[in-house]
Amino acid sequence: MLNVLLIGNGAREHAIAEAVRRSKQARLFSFMKGNNPGIALLSEAVKIGSYNDMEAVIRFAETHNCTFAVIGPEDPLGNGIVDALREARIPSFGPTKSLARLETSKSFTRELLEKYGIPGNPVFRTFSSLEGVEPFLNQLDGIVIKPDGLTGGKGVMVQGDHFQTKQEALNYCRNTLPGHASVTIEEKLEGEEFSLQCICDGKTVCATPAVQDHKRRFVDDKGPNTGGMGSYSCEDHLLPFLKSRDIADALAITEKVAEALYRETGEYYKGIMYGGFMATKKGVKLIEYNARFADPEAMNILPLLKTDFCAVCQAVIDGTLDQLKVEFEKKATVCKYLVPAGYGLPADHPDAKSASAKISVGGVGTARLYYASVDQRPDGLYMTTSRAIAMVGIAANLPDAEKIAQNAVAAVKGPVDHRPDIGTEALLHKRIMHMKAIRGE
Repeated sequence: MLNVLLIGNGAREHAIAEAVRRSKQARLFSFMKGNNPGIALLSEAVKIGSYNDMEAVIRFAETHNCTFAVIGPEDPLGNGIVDALREARIPSFGPTKSLARLETSKSFTRELLEKYGIPGNPVFRTFSSLEGVEPFLNQLDGIVIKPDGLTGGKGVMVQGDHFQTKQEALNYCRNTLPGHASVTIEEKLEGEEFSLQCICDGKTVCATPAVQDHKRRFVDDKGPNTGGMGSYSCEDHLLPFLKSRDIADALAITEKVAEALYRETGEYYKGIMYGGFMATKKGVKLIEYNARFADPEAMNILPLLKTDFCAVCQAVIDGTLDQLKVEFEKKATVCKYLVPAGYGLPADHPDAKSASAKISVGGVGTARLYYASVDQRPDGLYMTTSRAIAMVGIAANLPDAEKIAQNAVAAVKGPVDHRPDIGTEALLHKRIMHMKAIRGE
């Protein structure tokens, strides 16, 4: 038997836990900072603690003779949990602290692509002070600003969405730099975003089905950015607005980045290289990389994985991914997040108090339910300030998957909200027409 250590307590980790347990040869041991009831139910043993307490993580892993670890969230990766586990002779499905810079340092990734001549970069420059910022801003028609370091998926500022003028951009840089080593300023790209999560052992890169996430809080892509309100994937593993060459180009970029990481650091990247890409008039551009499974996109692809997930992890750790056939079912998926009604709203909004409300969950039909940022207490299930529960519909086609997810939403009672438009024909049509206009078709 394999004893698998899982670090993390969100819906992404609930999906990982489910994938681990589908393996007939694995037992699950979970280290969480909050009591996720879904993960707890799937685990042989659970430890609640801080991800920064690496000694506690290692003690828990050693107590249960863990064979390897799977790290879900970005914070432990950025803090070097893989390095600490490696010293304790416990390998990980996840990159070391140095390689996790792919996510933790926007400047590192942009400069890596530039140094090794890898396509996909927009026009960009990185600044550690305000010197030269204003002249560079004046060279750009549209501006995107990315602070260095982890920002929970909410630190990127885009002109037209978060600020309007170049003076506002300059002020944001002025206010941001004291708390960050640098900021990366890029040209604003026009197109449609997509996620391509790739499994990598440092030498071989294997693409999973393409997914599109929806960051905006409200229907029709309105409101503030969030960690992701939901996502969808299609039965052909493409997306309606993409061409096959777009996926091929994105995969080629990731393959070149994996090679460049080894050349740059002397280490093989082991884990997930999750690329956020944009299809533009000038081809596929890289928005950013993350060093772990996406949330919510992990919930679109892991339930479709036909290959034993633990075998995938072992192949990545051993560097033998080229010898394993990784397969996914040809089905469509739709993920819809239920969030506190006040999620993304100002603290003084009447719905803000919903963040700590008690909720109940009934039958969800054929949908998959994944618990996210919830707290299981003796008297019931409570929400926190973040996303609460993800409902995932899986079917032979997208309309049926969307119906399954939407019907399941009604199973949750309490002050919750969601985006009913995710995965619908109307929203997809909007994406398709947008991309046709950009390509001039």
